[in-house]
Amino acid sequence: MKEIIIEISDDGEISIETKGFKGKTCIEEAKFLRDVLGTELSRKLTPAYYEQEINHKKHLQLCG
Repeated sequence: MKEIIIEISDDGEISIETKGFKGKTCIEEAKFLRDVLGTELSRKLTPAYYEQEINHKKHLQLCG
């Protein structure tokens, strides 16, 4: 299951965490939040960022 978790601390600091995404899709999917919330102060990438997103495209046999 894919999730985007937003936490707001008592002093107003906002953190965004993504779960269930692989590769760069986590950054792409959370981009709209960063655009709305303002300047990104830091980024910590998890091991999932370095995993490959698996494409489940089916190929049709055209010949034979």
